[in-house]
Amino acid sequence: MELSLSVRVAESVLNKEKANRSMEHLADLAREIGYSAMCMRASQAGIKSPLEQITAVRKVLDDRGLPVSMITGDIPIPANDEHAPDALRNITPYLDLAELLDADLIRIGMKTEEDIAWARWASDEAEERDIRLAHQSHTRSLFETVEESVSVLEQVGRENFGIIYEPANLDLCGQDYGPETIKRFEPWLFNVYLQNHRLNPSGSMTLNTWVRGPAPHDPVPLQETGGIDFPIIMRTLEEIGYEGYVTVHQAFAELMEPEDAARQSYDYLTTIADF
Repeated sequence: MELSLSVRVAESVLNKEKANRSMEHLADLAREIGYSAMCMRASQAGIKSPLEQITAVRKVLDDRGLPVSMITGDIPIPANDEHAPDALRNITPYLDLAELLDADLIRIGMKTEEDIAWARWASDEAEERDIRLAHQSHTRSLFETVEESVSVLEQVGRENFGIIYEPANLDLCGQDYGPETIKRFEPWLFNVYLQNHRLNPSGSMTLNTWVRGPAPHDPVPLQETGGIDFPIIMRTLEEIGYEGYVTVHQAFAELMEPEDAARQSYDYLTTIADF
């Protein structure tokens, strides 16, 4: 496994469009700490970014020997709004962006059964360019529950279409995110996202879910106990021989500065798994 740092650490929890640190700063931080790659989002480089901005980001990362573990090419996909599936209707700009950043994995969004056919077509176009597509375990999507996630993966039925396993969102949806779920996702496991929270009826944040309604919770740093059981997740990933990226994906703006978040997360994760 390899550790990747998402540029999300320098985004506001509620504003995914604006970064509060430069790409140069984040790349220097990731390299100094020991991360193996960066996960790219539209706050730094997306399909609407000028070509010179995208090529500048690529140069920053190349100069520091940091590959891009995955791209999320627009704002609607992480915002998970009604336009999240639009990328599947026109995947070409996202493939172009992936090639410009030398990435082979793109995050997409799906909301309705209609999106399954579009995912097949987008995957077929991506396959022509040796690029993979993946959907994150996420609230208010076709990947809220374990059963529906597996069903959609089987219905899309493309070798280059998979899942980004994210235990915190599964937890919000009342799902078992532990070893059995990881093993069920194994044939399609393209990436792992990590963020932490504690479920709390009086939590400081609430995300709505389709499967169980509002899910109040308190975001907490990865290393804090009482939230997601990261040690058992890491052990299971090692048991199944997962060799892909594990990405620190949390927006830490309400908890600590990006520098502290990146370092503390790295220090914690490297004590519970071999990277």
